[in-house]
Order: sequence, then structure tokens, then C-alpha cells
Amino acid sequence: MKKHILSALAAAALLSVASVSMAQNIAIVNGKAVPKSRVDALAEQVKRSGRPVTPEMQGQLKEEIIAREIFVQEAQARGLDATDDYKNQLELTRQSILIRELFNDYQKKNPVTDEEVKAEYDKFAAANAGKEYRARHILVEKEEQAKAIIARLKKGAKFEDIAKKESKDPGSGANGGDLDWANPSNYVKEFSDALVALAKGKTTDTPVKSQFGYHIIRLEDIRESQLPKLDDVKPQIAQQLQQQKMSKFQEDLRAKAKVE
Repeated sequence: MKKHILSALAAAALLSVASVSMAQNIAIVNGKAVPKSRVDALAEQVKRSGRPVTPEMQGQLKEEIIAREIFVQEAQARGLDATDDYKNQLELTRQSILIRELFNDYQKKNPVTDEEVKAEYDKFAAANAGKEYRARHILVEKEEQAKAIIARLKKGAKFEDIAKKESKDPGSGANGGDLDWANPSNYVKEFSDALVALAKGKTTDTPVKSQFGYHIIRLEDIRESQLPKLDDVKPQIAQQLQQQKMSKFQEDLRAKAKVE
């Protein structure tokens, strides 16, 4: 009777161990356990890419991990894990993962604060305060060309038509020379000075020379600067500041490193 009891207890213990083992592993492939943690890691990669991990996808991830184990075992059986090419690729992959973890760790420990975002927005607002100008321009290479265009405009030629056909600024030229609303500080000094000196609706009487060529400028309108609200641009500012922090972190590490 005691032997039967002991046998039953031993069987129950074995079943319990097997149950725990299966909870930790998703399969046994050719005698080798495949841990569930691999599925969890692959699911985390999927989440980082922005895709949700559905119950249906969990099954697909499990099959993917099992397939990988089968293929890896075959590659090892063929000795492919002993080649120099494999070892070099493995080292590069290891470095990429560690670098990613380093940068993630830095970002977690050095988040952009609301105070930093507000300070950056205030700097932007101060730099762009004042008036905005809506202008058109025609850009050509030679001064003689510019003078000839000004003469044609004075005789009634349409600014927009000439800009489309002759301006060498492809961005604005296709839109009839339209530069949209902008703060004068966005332009090179020669252009900015000529622009703010114009009266609304007027065109420059002489070509304006800059590093890009010769401009004929017409001022369409003036208004007070239309700045975006802080809440509307907060994500972009935070991202920009985070990139700046990351760049400085990388530069500091390189500066401290002893490279011979």
C-alpha cells in the first residue's frame, strides 16, 4: 500500500514539474526547450513598431519562434555558426542592440520637461514676433534679365506669369512667385531689407542682388505674426529638444573616449 502511495505521489510531482516546464516553454524542438520569453521579446518588438499584438498574432508569433529554432538548429548542425562572417555579423548585431538600449536608457533618465518646452517656445515667439509679410519674387541669374523684367512689369506684364516661366526658384516659381507669409528674418539680409522698404502692392524698381542671383520683389500684404499656440507645437518642440539632448550625449561620449 505504501509503495502505491509513493508511486502516485511521484507521478503527481512529475506532472507538476512538467506543467511548470510547459508554462515556461512553448515547445520542445528536437529535445531542446524553446522558452516563452522569446515569444514575449518578439511581441515587444511588434509593439515598438506600433502594431497591436492580438490573440491571433500571439499564435503566429509562437509559430515564428518555433520555426526559427528549427532553422537555427539546422544552421548549427551545418557549422554555420563557426564562420567568421557569422561571428562578425553577430558582433555588429550585439552592438546595435546595446547601443539602442543605451539610448533608450538615456532618454528615460533625461526626459524633456514642460519647462524646457516652454522656454524653447518663448525663444521662438520672441524671434518671430512682429509683422509677417506676404511677398512674391522672380529670381534670375543676370542683372540685365532682372531689369528687362521690371520694364515689362511697368508696361503691364503679369508678375505671376513671368514668375512661372522665368524664375529659377522652382518652389515659388511654379506658384507665380508666391512665398506665402513669413517673417522678414527668414530671408537673406538683402532680400529682407528690400522687402520691408516696400509699400503694400508695390514692386522693387531695381533688381535686388543676393547670393542666389537677382530678385524682383512684390509685396502683397502685411499682418501681425500669427504664431501657433504652445499646445499645438508642443510635441514637435519636445521631439526637437530630445534630439538635441541625444546629440549632445553622443558628442560628450566621443569627446571623453580615448581613441588611439
